[in-house]
Amino acid sequence: MESASKVGIGLVGYGYWGPNLARNFIAQSDCELIAICERESQRALIAKNHYRTSIVTDKYEDLLSNPAIHAILIATPVSSHHELAKRALLAGKDVLVEKPLTQTVPEALELVRIAEESKRILAVDHTFLFTGAVQKIKDIVESGKLGRIMYIDSVRINLGLFQHDVNVIYDLAPHDFSIINYLVGQNPISVQAVGISHAGNDIENMAYLHVEYQGNLIAHCHVNWLAPVKIRRMLIGGTEQMIVYDDMEPSEKVKVYDKGIVIKESDANSIYKVIVDYRTGDMVAPKLAHGEALHTEAKHFLSCVKNRTKPIADGVAGLRVVRMLQAAQFSLRNNGMQVRIEEL
Repeated sequence: MESASKVGIGLVGYGYWGPNLARNFIAQSDCELIAICERESQRALIAKNHYRTSIVTDKYEDLLSNPAIHAILIATPVSSHHELAKRALLAGKDVLVEKPLTQTVPEALELVRIAEESKRILAVDHTFLFTGAVQKIKDIVESGKLGRIMYIDSVRINLGLFQHDVNVIYDLAPHDFSIINYLVGQNPISVQAVGISHAGNDIENMAYLHVEYQGNLIAHCHVNWLAPVKIRRMLIGGTEQMIVYDDMEPSEKVKVYDKGIVIKESDANSIYKVIVDYRTGDMVAPKLAHGEALHTEAKHFLSCVKNRTKPIADGVAGLRVVRMLQAAQFSLRNNGMQVRIEEL
């Protein structure tokens, strides 16, 4: 499409996340929300009242057959992502899918293949990658100031919302997996998971995830719907510096600590072959870019559509997260066994 023209958008799903997508995309000067597809009558009425110039329909085909729509935003339950995204790609539309990309690895692989063959843009709504905090951490990692990343420890817990179709891993872990993969810039090797359900429905409401990467790097994630407080905190340990990323902090979300260890070889006759010393320096809270992450993501996606460039969270990145989720599910059902990603 011409880079100077507006991108026509079609939105599927006006439930929990759909209104946020609509609001942030309509705010872009180079975007027009052409149509919204919503099958639930009350939600469709709300959409119609909010966006009077947009078509509101309960037929997905109306969006696929509309030549004014260049891209489809999918904000529906994960079980429907594959079918909706596949139909959109085959109809010649670019696609942004709410996380996770799909429920299974074969589904994600097919979408990536179709997008590549049809030269369509396929992006996944991993919103946290577009926050000022994660972008700043990425800059620090790439600058080399952190040194080699040794570990990442993440806690993402709160009280509810209990989901009826997916467990806490599929609900919360995609955020952590996408952030960690983005920061370390490599594919995970293996995943282990343990979890439990307290609601009597076999849907796990809390879980602990262990991920291994190359270079002696490990990541640990705790996700929980049954916590008395909301915590969104990540510790990133480098050989030179360490970072605390607390998304609940109103201002200083990222704190960089000049702390670490210094390993010295001791005297050969000493009882200790290695001496570990500690290095403690200053803490710095860098200035972060402000603005809603979803607004930044919408701008980025529209730019990719207009200029035919690769999204930060493209289909391959989405597939990588789905592989980790499926590995975690398999591990969960097999007493926490280590599952190698390459075997999926």
